[in-house]
Amino acid sequence: MLALIAGTGVLPEEIVAHLPERPYICAMEPFLPDHLSVNRPFALENLGTLIAELKAKGVTGICMAGAVGRPPIDPSRIDAATMPLVPVLQQAILSGDDSALRAIIGILEEAGLTVHAAHEIAPDLLPPLGTLTKAQPGEGDLRDADRGTGIVRAMSAADVGQACVVARGQALAIEGIYGTAWMLQSLTQRPDAGGGILFKAPKPDQDRRADLPAIGPDTVTSAVSAGLSGIVIEKGGVIVLERDRVIEECNRLGLFLTVRERAV
Repeated sequence: MLALIAGTGVLPEEIVAHLPERPYICAMEPFLPDHLSVNRPFALENLGTLIAELKAKGVTGICMAGAVGRPPIDPSRIDAATMPLVPVLQQAILSGDDSALRAIIGILEEAGLTVHAAHEIAPDLLPPLGTLTKAQPGEGDLRDADRGTGIVRAMSAADVGQACVVARGQALAIEGIYGTAWMLQSLTQRPDAGGGILFKAPKPDQDRRADLPAIGPDTVTSAVSAGLSGIVIEKGGVIVLERDRVIEECNRLGLFLTVRERAV
């Protein structure tokens, strides 16, 4: 039996739509999914109790999908089953995104649960290799993608983000804690003539069972507002939400969307 720990955004809903059977849906308060009914809301302070309940129900697999924040731990709400997990949870809250996710995955696996990646249980979320749009990248765009690969690798050392904007070999912006949309919004008043790409890929050493990067229709709109020529993502490493709509919007707005091989 599969349980989905769902956060906000479109991804949890898309996963459920791709599955033959509806999973048991849990959500951490206050980060409840936008369009899914939740079987079991829970507080971080009661994670130990949630794990015990899931195992009692026959749950053997967990998928984590959607955006969540980092709520402060309220000591008065910690129950007995969660008390042994407090040191790990506190360290996770203080760590970077990837380190925090590794800590949570470790807690779940320690309890005997198998953690599945979203694209493992719903492989259609990952697009095929190649350019999926009418517009095609030029040689300069592909060089910018090479540059983007190096930038994301450098960002990985600081555990800060999975995307950047590159134009003519120069990094115009890198993704931080506020995400891709905020990064692109910061470029809407750029003083140059425009152009460049959004490059998105997972960190090279990232555990891909959670927080795999994603793009969706809003990403396309934001890229146009930022004056970009296209979007380049890594094959097998970036989820495309509402893929048909994304391609349709790219074609309507003249953007290219290219899926390229993972750099060695």
